[in-house]
Amino acid sequence: MKKTKLALAIASAAMISTPVLATNGDNLIGLGAQARALGGTGTAAFYGSENALTNPALLGKSTGSEFTIGGTVFMPNVEASTDVAAPGTTKTSKSDNDLNIIPEVSMSTRINDNWTFGLGMFGSAGMGVDYRDESALFKGYSNLQLLKFAPSLAYNEDNFGIGFAPVIQYGALDINYDFGGTVGNGMSTDLGYGYNLGAYFDVSKNFTIGASYESAISMEYKDQISTAAAGFNTGLGLALNLGDKLEQPATIKIGAAYTTGNIMLTADAKQIKWGDAEGYKDFNWKDQNVLALGAKYSGNDYWIGAGYNFGSDPIDKLSDTTRENQAINLLNNHFFPGIVESHVSLGGGYSLSKNTMIEGSVVYAPEVTKTIDTTLLTGASSHTVKHSQMGYTVSLKMNF
Repeated sequence: MKKTKLALAIASAAMISTPVLATNGDNLIGLGAQARALGGTGTAAFYGSENALTNPALLGKSTGSEFTIGGTVFMPNVEASTDVAAPGTTKTSKSDNDLNIIPEVSMSTRINDNWTFGLGMFGSAGMGVDYRDESALFKGYSNLQLLKFAPSLAYNEDNFGIGFAPVIQYGALDINYDFGGTVGNGMSTDLGYGYNLGAYFDVSKNFTIGASYESAISMEYKDQISTAAAGFNTGLGLALNLGDKLEQPATIKIGAAYTTGNIMLTADAKQIKWGDAEGYKDFNWKDQNVLALGAKYSGNDYWIGAGYNFGSDPIDKLSDTTRENQAINLLNNHFFPGIVESHVSLGGGYSLSKNTMIEGSVVYAPEVTKTIDTTLLTGASSHTVKHSQMGYTVSLKMNF
């Protein structure tokens, strides 16, 4: 218990001090080394205690107790080009937010033949850019951090299981820039509450299907979005009317996992409900459909895996016929470029001892480019952002 408390404290401290830029919109494609190695799947595939936030029902497939601690080194590469701040002079610069640490801690323990308790704390989502050294990019800075804490309870019979996890979410948001004057109030924080529901069914010994639902979590960051919008209103003579709520959206997931010999094949489909979430829908984010595929080979004391994940850009450009619409497009493109779509992943694990395994994964998202029209704002021509990502995850799994 002392080790668990210490690990959770370390994870919390790391999350609070580090900005994050994520993948499917602003959500990580997967939580844990195995899930990320296999394309972000995990709705029907059992990976151990890390399933606590993916599909809590799958904890019913565990035996004994397990404790996993790890983290992801996340390296987004974001570059912006614009002449908004200096019409006629285009400036290109890379965001300095290019190295982030995302913590992961999970545990599970079997209570009896039918009940399993689990616990997870993960940096689950976020985004941000840092152009504070570039006046031509109006010294733009954004930083959204999200950390989820979820105790889980799973019930299982021989061929099916259900699970429930109440979720506590810590969030922090900071937006500031200099556009004819400094705009920003420092970081604002909030706590939100939600839940995860999950179920699985073993169609046969080798074939499992699963489903899960993650509820929306209401968050409000005092004087962040509204202040950023007011700065645009003052600097550009606009009439933006934006509130400070930024609700993390609900997610619906279904999945399948099939094992033949030493090979497991996994597939997940999910819909992230950005279009229903307060705040995101004001920025014209749309529901995002995500497909994830994975394959894993298991040897006597190791495993190797690969995966692919695709989720179309959820940020729909507003019609550029009004200055207010162009301003919303600019806020999205400059401060929150969650536009990457494809992800390719590789990973593996090796048993250091009978009860200990080290696991790792690499996720690469190829570069995506997005350009928006800004001519009605200042007479400047456009704003272009380029975005690619690399992520390296390492975890240590201990079974008792």
